[in-house]
Amino acid sequence: MTWSEMQPLLSQACWDTLYMVGWSTLIAVVGGLPLGVLLVLTDRGGLLQNLVANRVIGQVVNIARSLPFIILMVALMNFTRTITGTTIGREAAIVPLAIGAIPFFARLVETAVREVDGGLVEAVQAMGGNTWTIVRKVLVPESLPSLIASTTTTIVALIGYSAMAGTVGAGGLGDIAIRYGYQRFETELMWITVAILAVVISLIQFAGDYAARSLHRRGGSSGSAPKLRLLKAKEPAAADISKVA
Repeated sequence: MTWSEMQPLLSQACWDTLYMVGWSTLIAVVGGLPLGVLLVLTDRGGLLQNLVANRVIGQVVNIARSLPFIILMVALMNFTRTITGTTIGREAAIVPLAIGAIPFFARLVETAVREVDGGLVEAVQAMGGNTWTIVRKVLVPESLPSLIASTTTTIVALIGYSAMAGTVGAGGLGDIAIRYGYQRFETELMWITVAILAVVISLIQFAGDYAARSLHRRGGSSGSAPKLRLLKAKEPAAADISKVA
């Protein structure tokens, strides 16, 4: 197979892979972020402590994460057909990709949010902040560098999943590697596909690491702001007590 024959195949395959990974990442973030935060809030000592709910959510997440992706695709075929009207093609692949990525990303979010300094949460609570304020102003902003790193990890995993989805007709680079590289013995095309995947993953990892480091440096000097505001709020009360004494 000549390069002129390979180029249109590879171009379309790259676009299909980016399309599948992009949409499934968006759905995974939208579904996994609140799920991960909820796992922290309902845990022992959390702001919304509810051990029963925490264990139920945790078990659902664990079961979903334990399923190999190829089995998950087969198990969700009827559901995928209901949602998209088909079980093949890039739109159909988004369904199992997103469902498989949501619990994966939720656990990463849980780990990231748990790293937030508890003193900041207590400071906002002392100023009268409610749970939504703490989540919006403290937990998510303070864990943002880790959340960016978690998103990067999820994207890299989804690229691998999308290549696996190519084995069942999802399209993308995995489909090219299987149909042409393996079934038609086009070894050169298969290795080009592997090289493209390696380059794409390296670029995404570099961009994610750079963004996480940049956010971490910016947030380093502002992390004590809630504590400082709390101290300022307490100073008048302390002055009043000294006058009374």
